[in-house]
Amino acid sequence: MTRWFRFARLKRQKFFGSFFQKRTAFLALLLFCSAPAYAVSDPSEMLPDAAQEARAEAVGSQLRCLVCQNESIEDSNAGLARDLRAIVREQVKAGRSNQQIMDWMVARYGSFVRLKPPFSASTFLLWATPFLALVIGGVAAFLGGRRSPAAPLPLTDAERDRLAELSRTA
Repeated sequence: MTRWFRFARLKRQKFFGSFFQKRTAFLALLLFCSAPAYAVSDPSEMLPDAAQEARAEAVGSQLRCLVCQNESIEDSNAGLARDLRAIVREQVKAGRSNQQIMDWMVARYGSFVRLKPPFSASTFLLWATPFLALVIGGVAAFLGGRRSPAAPLPLTDAERDRLAELSRTA
């Protein structure tokens, strides 16, 4: 009987071992074969020159989709993002530098169009808000913690009588 258990255990190890190895190999294949998915939905949007397309993608990944607001125009499928991608690609094709394209976009849409806006006087509040929120929250917690709780009000005569009655019955 012990021989049968050993045989069954070996068969089980062989089956599950290969199962887990196959699953791991499949997951590794999926991981290595997957590429970043850009939102360029129409191949005609792409530039024929690979170097220009790479530049357009680099510039587009620094620009915020004004509809989605937390995605770059390269990652967004919104109609406005598609239009902005086309504008970027036209300007790359026209031979403008990355900085010229970014300056044109900022002039047209403001600093908000950049995913990482530069620190300047106009964006000071944008950069300072998290720190101001922490300071205000810390001050509120400090002042709230310093306050001593109010002393309880003394019992009324009716409450004392009721308490005495409850104490006698208990």
